Amino acid sequence: MVRYLIAAALALAFWGGIPAGAQSAAKVVIVAAAPANADLQLFATEAAAQKHCPHDEVVWLNTNSGIYHEKGMRWYGRTKHGAYVCRKEADAAGDRDTRNGQ
Repeated sequence: MVRYLIAAALALAFWGGIPAGAQSAAKVVIVAAAPANADLQLFATEAAAQKHCPHDEVVWLNTNSGIYHEKGMRWYGRTKHGAYVCRKEADAAGDRDTRNGQ
């Protein structure tokens, strides 16, 4: 949810959709929301993620939707925008497991 608020605030500020007085409020939202995902580290390879969290499961996070997929699932390592992450860190950042277990 926070990811979407940040993206919306940035888009509106970039295209001038926020009135001048409200732009500072949008910046406050972005700064306040940033620490929520500060501990989530994204990795380009499964091996790098496993090295970072040797006692945790590595999952593939769709960075656009905030949904992660376990190894063996259809979209593991296959979404257009994504990265390998540690499951516990993804949970702490507010991301969630896929609902249907494809």
